[in-house]
Amino acid sequence: MRIATWNVNSITARLPRLLAWLESSGADVLCLQEAKLAEDQFPFDQLREAGYEAAVNATGRWNGVAVLSRVGLKDVTKGLPGDPGYDGSEEPRAISATCGPVRVWSVYVPNGREVDHPHYAYKLQWFEALKAAVADDAAGGRPFAVLGDYNVAPTDDDVYDVAAFEGLTHVTPAERAALASLREAGLSDVVPRPLKYDHPFTYWDYRQLCFPKNRGMRIDLVYGNDPFAKAVTDAYVDREERKGKGASDHAPVVVDLEV
Repeated sequence: MRIATWNVNSITARLPRLLAWLESSGADVLCLQEAKLAEDQFPFDQLREAGYEAAVNATGRWNGVAVLSRVGLKDVTKGLPGDPGYDGSEEPRAISATCGPVRVWSVYVPNGREVDHPHYAYKLQWFEALKAAVADDAAGGRPFAVLGDYNVAPTDDDVYDVAAFEGLTHVTPAERAALASLREAGLSDVVPRPLKYDHPFTYWDYRQLCFPKNRGMRIDLVYGNDPFAKAVTDAYVDREERKGKGASDHAPVVVDLEV
């Protein structure tokens, strides 16, 4: 079974690449982030023609998440139970579903913006709610994983130059402590192998030639429970999909399981 996560940075802009990647990769399940469209605009028909069902939590504009599956899709939960909300409303940042023998969450963790910004406090609160929401599944006997754009680099090795991020979000002790706390729920980091260079970065800014210079970050993560982690046979970053015109600024992370 092949499961992947990908921040596509707009399905509307990336649909031809998405459909082509689904065909070439052979993914059975794909967790998507940053759909950037409303649910009634989602390309259900095109995906169905490609063999995939879709569960979607999206309202348009910036956020939006989805789970695509060709091995079944049931027990869908939209939203994060206990979501603290931001600026008076909940944002579409989480969706969970059971796909064949595996249960997954697709998450798009708040960015945090700046350390002294209210969005940063919201980010930390959102992590607390996520930990509570996944605790039962994480401790269960079924393979389970939380996949998505976590907007946190777990260690200094997960950024091209930690000095370049001094005073910025994504690398602060509080954010990394939130990741550590999530792992304490019974999840472990399934670290992918890079297809090029030494570090499995998953995101490269569009600016300043960051991709060709490999100035990246590993912020797209797969956190699996023990049955999931034990079933992993391979994991890699599909760096090739970051290349070319019209690419997302994130690359897919792919995990193969024997379940």
